[in-house]
Amino acid sequence: MERAARLGFVLPGGGAEHEYYAFAEATGDRAKVFIMASRIGPGEEDHDIDSLLGTARIDWITEAARRMIPLKPDCAFWACTSGSFVVGRAGAEAQVVALAEATGVPAGSTSLAFIEALQALGLRRVAVLATYPEPAARAFEAFLGEFGIEIVHLHWLGAGSGWDAALLPPERVIAAAKEAAVPEAETILLPDTAMPSLDLITPIEEAIGRPVLTANQVSLWQAVRLSGRAVPVAGHGRLFALDQAIAAQ
Repeated sequence: MERAARLGFVLPGGGAEHEYYAFAEATGDRAKVFIMASRIGPGEEDHDIDSLLGTARIDWITEAARRMIPLKPDCAFWACTSGSFVVGRAGAEAQVVALAEATGVPAGSTSLAFIEALQALGLRRVAVLATYPEPAARAFEAFLGEFGIEIVHLHWLGAGSGWDAALLPPERVIAAAKEAAVPEAETILLPDTAMPSLDLITPIEEAIGRPVLTANQVSLWQAVRLSGRAVPVAGHGRLFALDQAIAAQ
């Protein structure tokens, strides 16, 4: 049996870390998860743009990443949507380059994983349901636009921090996602790794009849790909089903 994928994540804090460990268990121990906490920009409202620019600092991200080196991860992943899109495409790509150089393994980030997931599914017209206040939601919209992704609907829930996003009632998120999934959208994106989202994917996909991409889902999916290991897992939406179908061929 091939050894387990060793997935290393840098997170800036929030309330959804448990999803990464639950995912590892769902693989039947074919994946091991390591999480390192990174610093958060100043201010109680860490979804403010100025605070996010602090969270996005490359030296803070790599500082946390180096702590995982003794654990010998197969990949290093910056699991923060807002802390990667807030610096735009060039900044997000620079974060990943620095992360790979600091750890010596393939690296990725949540915002770039959204792009990879859209490309894998062949989608480019999206609706976005963001947990953030409007300025951060608009920054995500601008980031997607740099890759030629068309945003046909954008809605924000106004959570001032990751901790606030973690406390959003699931039923509110599901209801808002249904409303945001306008007919023109090929998929709906739910950014923010601080918000628990893995259990929301199936009910939303069943309700709207289209793929759903969430921050923790695309982070785990891309990390598995970067690890180069086969990790069978079910129940995480059409994105993971795509890879399972390819593996079965």
